[in-house]
Amino acid sequence: NVLSATGDFPTCESIRMSQQVDRTGERTLAVVTKADKAPEGLLEKVTMDDVNIGLGYVCVRNRIGEETYDQARIEEERLFKYHPLLSKIDKSMVGIPVLAQRLMQIQATIIAKCLPDIVKQINDRLSRHSSELDQMPPDLNNVADAVRAFFHIVKQVCASLEKVLVRGEFDEFPDDRHFHGTARIAEKMDGYKRRLPAECPKSSDDDAMFLMEEVRVLEETKGINLPNFLLRSAFLVLLKKKVETVMHVPHELVNEVWGYVEDVVMNILLKHSENFPQVQPSCRRAVQTLMDKVRARSAQHVKELIEMELVSDYTANPDYMRTWTEIMEGHDSFMEAVEDGSKPARITLEGFGEVDVSHLRAHAGLAGQAFDLRARLTAYWRSIVLRLVDGLALHVLRVVKRLVEHDLEAELADELLGNKMAGVERMLAPSPSTGAKRERLKKSIVLLRQSKEVVANIMDRISAAGEV
Repeated sequence: NVLSATGDFPTCESIRMSQQVDRTGERTLAVVTKADKAPEGLLEKVTMDDVNIGLGYVCVRNRIGEETYDQARIEEERLFKYHPLLSKIDKSMVGIPVLAQRLMQIQATIIAKCLPDIVKQINDRLSRHSSELDQMPPDLNNVADAVRAFFHIVKQVCASLEKVLVRGEFDEFPDDRHFHGTARIAEKMDGYKRRLPAECPKSSDDDAMFLMEEVRVLEETKGINLPNFLLRSAFLVLLKKKVETVMHVPHELVNEVWGYVEDVVMNILLKHSENFPQVQPSCRRAVQTLMDKVRARSAQHVKELIEMELVSDYTANPDYMRTWTEIMEGHDSFMEAVEDGSKPARITLEGFGEVDVSHLRAHAGLAGQAFDLRARLTAYWRSIVLRLVDGLALHVLRVVKRLVEHDLEAELADELLGNKMAGVERMLAPSPSTGAKRERLKKSIVLLRQSKEVVANIMDRISAAGEV
């Protein structure tokens, strides 16, 4: 704040202006000019400090007329040394050289306060850029380097996939549920199990016409044989119809599972190969080829599962005989309701609930066989569902494990190492973006290190000046 010695400091306009931005005055330095014009009372003004000048006062004499700078300094020194009033002011408060020194000290103090934060920012950026440069792929100089880099990528990919698809670990993707592989596959298996009917599927008119489907099949498969003889061919005809109603469900499951697995494999592979974008199209092609093979194998496995259910009726599951026996305990009461028209037509049967048998009185000769046929289908259906669920679940787990541990690596190797290693040779040509990024980081690191040295020298000079 430049003040004139001729004015009244407390009422000075410039004081009011500086107080608007520095209310306490701790950042204000007052420079008093024209000391030779108003020497009376100046000592009191600068020592009493009625206006809170935190950095103190410096009284100066301006150049007059054609004086040179050196002449002005000589006259200024003579003024404050011999003037009867001004000579009483402390020498640390007078003269342009004192003002220059004070300003330099203030500037050094301000800079010194900022430098530690500047040093921290330089160090942080230097560490970040050095780490980023270290994480970039090394310069590949020959095919051997490229092959090593390729197998390193494959190793990382397989390790990540083993975690998320086999062991159920997801520390690499803690917040992204899409990559919690075992849980997502288990959800799909649970949904598959729910889509398979727990009870034997019924025909469209079965609710209204209990056992009529079985009666119609028995009529069409009857032959010359013992009466009340349950034909195995009738059972197999009905079994085939029931299985065919659900055969699309396992096909839908494997398509869902392998669609999800392909997405996970592709994303993880692209993540670990991001430093070599020039080979990512080949990696993508290899994954798609592999998943097409997996889908074909699973489609064949599902086909065989269905065919096995159609080829014969067999189970060693003791639950079959237990369920059939429980249902057959209602056989006598069922036949009584069918054969005796005076009995109520609606009865409750184990395994079937409440049913109406009035329509079966016209088919009393086949009703008993139809009931037994339905009982066998109901009991046997549980074994079919169990085989379809367990067999497909174990197949999926086996194929996932094989994919992670062997098939993916083999497919990638065939794609990139085949054709005289044409794939890995592409790794030797860095992408323009990678090369530009590496050079940018290197230049930045050099500049940051130079900046660090410059700041250190400044701090040393400030420290030395403070000691002096």
